[in-house]
Amino acid sequence: MPSAHAQPADDALKTYTDLTREAEKLSQDHLKAQSDLSRANAVVVAATEAEKKALAESEQYRGQVDLLTTASFEGARLTNLSAFLTSTSQQDFLERMQAMNIIASDQNAAVERMNATLTAAQKARTDATTAASLAEKFATDVSTRKVAMDQQVTAARTKYQSLTAPQQKTLAATGPKVSAPVPAGAAGVALNFALGEQGKPYVFGSNGPGSWDCSSLMQAAYRAAGVSIPRVTYDQAKVGRGVGRGEVAPGDLIIYYSGQSHVAMAVDGTRAVHASTEGVPVKVANIDSIGPISVIRRVVG
Repeated sequence: MPSAHAQPADDALKTYTDLTREAEKLSQDHLKAQSDLSRANAVVVAATEAEKKALAESEQYRGQVDLLTTASFEGARLTNLSAFLTSTSQQDFLERMQAMNIIASDQNAAVERMNATLTAAQKARTDATTAASLAEKFATDVSTRKVAMDQQVTAARTKYQSLTAPQQKTLAATGPKVSAPVPAGAAGVALNFALGEQGKPYVFGSNGPGSWDCSSLMQAAYRAAGVSIPRVTYDQAKVGRGVGRGEVAPGDLIIYYSGQSHVAMAVDGTRAVHASTEGVPVKVANIDSIGPISVIRRVVG
């Protein structure tokens, strides 16, 4: 039977675990909002550049239209009748008619091109305005989520400080570093990278190389293999193709919890390497002990 002293300590550890899990989710939310903001800003830049290009082209065609209009006006009021009346011969008449048709055709084409570029410029302006409005919304979202994340991270870190020294030591223990055979190809390179990071600390939102969060470790591992995957768990849960629990293979990404806020990489059919949470270093654990599995994704192959 646990002592009266042990039970509160166990409760404190559970509270810390719950706080860090929520902090990790909010960290992923914040990272996702930052990613959305970056994409929206990129659209604003691209749309603005497209508008500038279209306007420059429209000015080019406008100049061409002006030249052709002047040519038409100065060409003795180019009509069939004026061509006939001013012609000195049948051949001269035919040449004048041909010249008029060429000028008219060129002018119509130039007008069409000018109108098309103006339409493109207007669309680009509308796209830029829409993207700017979306970027402003995402910027607000980033700020809101950062406040929530910072509050939760502070709560988790404060709770960590309240844990007993033995509890903190237990959390920080990695045990012997695990080595395992890795398959050929990108999955093997990624797994070898992740295993090589065992013992490094977890820090909320960290991108390495001295410390990681769960998804940045996975991204860096596959980057080492020459494969680009998204930064956040929500997007990593969509890469590659889904496989069942019984099919899991080295290098597969295992996404945990219904909110898909944590990720680990399969070492084999029973173990996975992951950056767990602050206070716990990168380590290998039983796949099913990490948490309830949401999806398993095979990035390559």
